[in-house]
Amino acid sequence: MPILNAIVHRIEKAGEAPARLQPARETLPDSDTLEAILEALTRAYHAKSKAWGHFADTAMDADTAKGEDDAGGSPLVAEITDYLAERRDFVALTRPLAERLARLLDDHLSASGDLLVLDTRFGDARFLTLALLHHREGFAIDDALRPVPARQLNLTQMSLAARLDVSQWQAGDSRQYLSWTRERGGKALAEGFAALLGAVEGADAPGETRTLLKAFSDYVEKEDLAEEASREKTETLVDYASDQASRGEPITLEELSELLDEQQPKAFYDHIRNADYGLSPEIPPDRKTLNRFKRFTGRAGGVSISFDSHLLGSSVEYDEAGDRLIIKQVPKQLKEQLKRQG
Repeated sequence: MPILNAIVHRIEKAGEAPARLQPARETLPDSDTLEAILEALTRAYHAKSKAWGHFADTAMDADTAKGEDDAGGSPLVAEITDYLAERRDFVALTRPLAERLARLLDDHLSASGDLLVLDTRFGDARFLTLALLHHREGFAIDDALRPVPARQLNLTQMSLAARLDVSQWQAGDSRQYLSWTRERGGKALAEGFAALLGAVEGADAPGETRTLLKAFSDYVEKEDLAEEASREKTETLVDYASDQASRGEPITLEELSELLDEQQPKAFYDHIRNADYGLSPEIPPDRKTLNRFKRFTGRAGGVSISFDSHLLGSSVEYDEAGDRLIIKQVPKQLKEQLKRQG
């Protein structure tokens, strides 16, 4: 079973009354239900819009992620460190966290919820996950085959959730080992949650994903790939990146490069490095950006056209009334051919 420890602390918040914490006294026993919740929670979390980064570890970072203690940072790092060193148990790790979360709800969110915290292991990787879960009213059929009201967890409505890749954090070779949800309810709540975690944003997932796609477009143009080959490589990139997003894992540039060209596995990686796009070796994928990326292709009457969708509106314009495509930045190779023809 991948679950090492799990616990639920209840936070009740009604109107303007202060939030009341109902803490658990012990961890949850192993069960098939708990494993099913973990699986559903993981899927729901990966589908959320998230920030990626790391714990504040410098004076500047501490100012950025100032929290509630006198040092200006969150005590969570020290608490997790003690837990991993077996100097405190899981209850002692999670109860102070629940207390701080209750105070955050008092300030920014009028909603009750159950704080679920999980310590899990998948292969060699270990994760700490926390999520504030809400409920919804539903229906069920009882043993007498009669419909009855049923209160259910609404996993898709996680107000606040975070995931720490303990293995990456301890290895010290990444600045993107911590992710947390971007709450749509307001900037103050989002900033308060990041401060509670002691988190500093270290990666712009949409921006880096867009840069990766731009690097790929440049690579396709430089290699002057045939339409079919270009389409296949585009599908390979999107499939790999989407799969990584669904599993909550980063895009690894070297691994992607190997998938794009088995004969020249370093070709795309070298293209990125030589052109200096400023990309990290690992990129947190942004699902929305990926979903919008595709290639437009068409062939008719001796004319073959292919371009990436993100160029539409910038380098390429479509005049529907005149049934024309306007190319603003003619590829260098095509431009040279046209000049020689002239």
